[in-house]
Amino acid sequence: MGFSTIAGAAFRALTARKDGPSLYDVCDPVLLKYRGGDPHLGKFYRTALGNPALRPLLRRTGHPALRDRKRLGALQEALRRARDEAEPDWAAVGQPIAELMADIKVHHPAPKPVAAPARSPGLAEIDRAIRRCGAHLLGSFAKNGFIPTYAAFNLIGDADMGGREMLMALTGLNSRGYKNSTLLFSLARIFIAHSPARALINPPWRGIAEPMWQPMQIRHRSAYYDAFFTEALLSYVETGLASSDEAAASRRAISEMVDFCLKTSAEEVPSHDGTTVNVITALAPLPHPRFSKFFSQIKQDLGFGIYVPDCDTTACSFSAATQAGCTDPILDQPLLDFYRGYQVREGANEPRVTVPLNDNIDYEGGVVTWIDNLAGDRPYGNDLDPTLNLDILEVSFRNLSRWKILETPQRLETVHRILGFQRRLAESGAFKNPRSHIYYLPELYSAYFGRCHAAFMALPEAARQAIDPDGAFALIRERVLAYVEGELIAREMNPFDAALALMALAHLGADVPSFAPALHVIVASLGEGGRHGPYRAYEWNKMKTPTRILVGGPEVTSAFVLMGLALARRAMTK
Repeated sequence: MGFSTIAGAAFRALTARKDGPSLYDVCDPVLLKYRGGDPHLGKFYRTALGNPALRPLLRRTGHPALRDRKRLGALQEALRRARDEAEPDWAAVGQPIAELMADIKVHHPAPKPVAAPARSPGLAEIDRAIRRCGAHLLGSFAKNGFIPTYAAFNLIGDADMGGREMLMALTGLNSRGYKNSTLLFSLARIFIAHSPARALINPPWRGIAEPMWQPMQIRHRSAYYDAFFTEALLSYVETGLASSDEAAASRRAISEMVDFCLKTSAEEVPSHDGTTVNVITALAPLPHPRFSKFFSQIKQDLGFGIYVPDCDTTACSFSAATQAGCTDPILDQPLLDFYRGYQVREGANEPRVTVPLNDNIDYEGGVVTWIDNLAGDRPYGNDLDPTLNLDILEVSFRNLSRWKILETPQRLETVHRILGFQRRLAESGAFKNPRSHIYYLPELYSAYFGRCHAAFMALPEAARQAIDPDGAFALIRERVLAYVEGELIAREMNPFDAALALMALAHLGADVPSFAPALHVIVASLGEGGRHGPYRAYEWNKMKTPTRILVGGPEVTSAFVLMGLALARRAMTK
């Protein structure tokens, strides 16, 4: 988006004709200053929505429906109840906001079809991009002592979050601070959607994964990211393109990141059989997440003070450590015994999914996201994401012998039920629907299925037959390849989309000529990141509540591009 476009949108927002009460007309009388009640609601309002940067952009945006004094009064009364009541009826509190969310009109990207490129880039161009990405990751580690990832708010919200889903979140989340932030971000979305400022907050982009061009980006570190960067550097060393110094630096970084995952980020939690298990927390205690002091305080003010472990971070950390040859005793724990307690069994523990934003899919056999800590905290309630369940399968295949999965009927049954969950997702075509995913996009699901499929195919034939006697992997592979070849690479892509497409294509054994569209985008985009790296930051994963929070970074793009190109290169040189 050029300067003239930004300036025009800003000017229109600052000079718009006000057509009804604004966000601040609604909230200031209730939340700007008050005594008693819940202090966090007002603090969140002043910090996130009433701040000096956002207020000028939205103060002239009114909502015509709120010229009805009865409707305005009902909305303000709902805010008062959220502010003053010890145990608000959150469904009733959210209802006036849910009704106003009907015409937000936020849609998923719909990239245009494109013609296939005339030629595929050569190995020299591919090798150049791999080396640039590898050097970027190692340079970032040397500079920061870790490889950072960033979070950014998109205040227009997620396309899958309508009024119905907002009410699901308000009633299913456990943390009052998280309910507060969901309520007020949802209210703000209504006014942003009607404001010329919408063009600044949510400009169009190329491809599917959203670029992270928001000015407020929060740098942080997590074991989930370190596990992923570990895999990327392992991939770089395996290409043989790293210099001897770079290979040595990669091994040092890998060792430190694995240590961060398995030791710094380890947390003891209760298991469902009365024992305790060491899992990996989403964010290690301060100062390990490496927030700046400013953002650390903002995080507290916004109500994101409590983080709990999650099944995905645990699976990915164990997998990366296994691939790196780590022998830490924590890896001997058969995670499937623990995950079984978090696995949805139809009719028995379905209420475990308290925030069913993707209730268009059948949860039976899937494992939920969040793990209760020793104090019993679960601030996000619980949800269920398909990609997370691929990671559980993948780490189980890498530790098949260590965890005696084939020899233990209960563990094998857990694997069978997760695989059944994935099969139904593919048979229905739901994996292609963004609504089916909580934290990821369909193209990332496709890439991670490729990663999982590769681990499965590395097993002996007898093991594969015991795990998948009915050919679920073959069916899912066919459906995922059809999506990647027929939809993803046939339309406009950005380099992040292209990297994910390459990972899926190469891992799933697609014909090498099919790599051409993705390779072309990646090579042609090299250098787009300017001083920040070879490529821009794009959406890797997201939170749909309390608003659309994107996670990614230039280093993340470099890592995905590196892995996608490394896989393509291996197939091209066979």
